[in-house]
Amino acid sequence: MWFRTIHALQLLPTPHSGPVDALGKIPSRSRSRQPRTALITGASSGIGYELAHLFAHDKSNLVLVARDREKLLALAAKLESRHGITVTAMPTDLADPDSPEQILADLRRRNISIDILINNAGFATSGPFAQTDVSTCFQLLQVNVVALTQLSRLFLPGMISRGFGRIMNVASIAAFYPGPLTACYNASKAFVLSLSDALSNELRDTGVTVTTLCPGPTDTHFAERAGLTGTKAFTQNVMDAASVARIGYDAMLTGKPLAVTGLRNKLRMLPLPWVPRKVLAHFSRKYHERAEQKAGMEY
Repeated sequence: MWFRTIHALQLLPTPHSGPVDALGKIPSRSRSRQPRTALITGASSGIGYELAHLFAHDKSNLVLVARDREKLLALAAKLESRHGITVTAMPTDLADPDSPEQILADLRRRNISIDILINNAGFATSGPFAQTDVSTCFQLLQVNVVALTQLSRLFLPGMISRGFGRIMNVASIAAFYPGPLTACYNASKAFVLSLSDALSNELRDTGVTVTTLCPGPTDTHFAERAGLTGTKAFTQNVMDAASVARIGYDAMLTGKPLAVTGLRNKLRMLPLPWVPRKVLAHFSRKYHERAEQKAGMEY
């Protein structure tokens, strides 16, 4: 259990699995070859939107995936015009089980290889598990777990064969503890963290690294969609999406296996291995309860 705490605070040495320059940036390919191409899911808003700007600023070509067609096309046009890169917009709903294979097939038709995969798309639901809409719960697992796993599996072989790749899976500090009232979400992020840790180990010395980004509460539309506005979780220690994206981006470039955003979030992770799971669940519930739930109006 002790190693999880050290891991969460990023005190482990970072394995070197591919070149980076003195500034921690990924070296560009030679001039005779195309620049790096990054695929970002959930790119139309929030952390994914900010990550798209960071990649574009560093002259990476982009493949942007999100449900909102209009926002995605507008972002693609903006980044192409501003940075002189190639941006491919792929309006896609990752809740569709066929979507990862369709993305791969479309990229093959366009002769686009993916060097960097950012699995950012995800959402949460809130409320008692027994009252959760079954189809919504399955969609959450499809987006947060299945699509992420499938995209990683589809693009990893090409990265390994080319001797270079970066994958960043966006999890959450919720991955570290059980989540009453957000049970499916916390469980899905625990899967993401565990999978990413395992892949990071498997891919040593291949030139491919896997980074898990674990944000705390972030100022995006996430809380509104999840029904978590007004909870303690989203009224205290909320970071802006640009800062979270920068932390993840820098960690991904240098191949760090884990990035927990913000000092307060890191300190919150410190005692977790020594706290009984029952106690963690108790405080997690308090963290996600709304005022009417505390008064018993929804039970």
